[in-house]
Amino acid sequence: MRLFDSHCHLDDGMYRQDIARVIERAHQNGVARMLTVGVNKKTAVRAVSLAESYPDLYASVGFHPHDARQCNPAALDFLIKLADSPKVMAWGEIGLDYNRMCSPREDQEKWFIRQLEIAGQLGLPMIFHERDSSGRFLDILKAHLINGQTGVIHCFSGNTAELQQYLGMGLYVGITGILTLKNRGAKLRQMVTQIPSDRLLVETDAPYLTPAPEKNHTRRNEPAFVKSVLLKLAEVRGEDPVQLAQIIWDNTNRLYRIN
Repeated sequence: MRLFDSHCHLDDGMYRQDIARVIERAHQNGVARMLTVGVNKKTAVRAVSLAESYPDLYASVGFHPHDARQCNPAALDFLIKLADSPKVMAWGEIGLDYNRMCSPREDQEKWFIRQLEIAGQLGLPMIFHERDSSGRFLDILKAHLINGQTGVIHCFSGNTAELQQYLGMGLYVGITGILTLKNRGAKLRQMVTQIPSDRLLVETDAPYLTPAPEKNHTRRNEPAFVKSVLLKLAEVRGEDPVQLAQIIWDNTNRLYRIN
C-alpha cells in the first residue's frame, strides 16, 4: 500500500545527520510521499530546500502560533516568494495555541487572520493548528474563511462538537500517533469512527508524537512510522487497511493538489 505522511518536520536538527536514510526508510515502509512543514522563516527555507532536493517530498510555509511574535509583513512577503516554488503545496502550520502561550494572543490572532487571507490569495490549502482556544479558533475560521478555501486540522485533539463543525466546513482531519497510545488516545479512538473516510489524513508530526509500538524503542518519530498510525486507524474503524490506505492516499493528494 502507498502511504502519504501529510505532516512532518524533516527540517528539524534531529535529522541533520541522516535525512537521506530517514527518507529511504520511509520508502521501504510504503511511505511514497511526505510533506514537511515550515513554522517560521528559518524552517520554511529549510523545508522548501529539502522538498526541492527529493522528488517525493513536498513542503508548506507559514508562521506557527508559537512563532507569531516573530511575524511581520516583511516576513510574510518572504514566505509568499518562497511559495512560488512548485514544491510548496500548502500554507501552514497556522492557527492558535493558548496552551503554551509562546506568543501573545493578540499576535496569534492578528497573524492567523492575515495568513488566512494570504492562503486565499495564493489558492493554497492550509494546515491548521489549534490548542485550547475555547472556540476562538472556530470563530476566526467562520468569520474569515472564504468559499473554496480548504485545509486540514493537524493533529486533531478536539471534542465531538468541534469535529462536526470542522467537517461541516469541508475540512480534513489529520490523525497522528496519539491514536495508538493506550490512555492518551482513548478519546480520539472513539471519535475517529465519526469521520467520513474521504476526510481522513494520517501524519506523524515527526520528530514528535512517536506512535506505538515504535515509541517503545525510540523517542524520535519519523515518516516510516506513519504506517503504524494507518494500521491502528483501520483497526479502530474496522476497515481493510489496504483499502483505507488508498482512500487516504487519494485524500492527501486531492487536498495538496498533487497529481
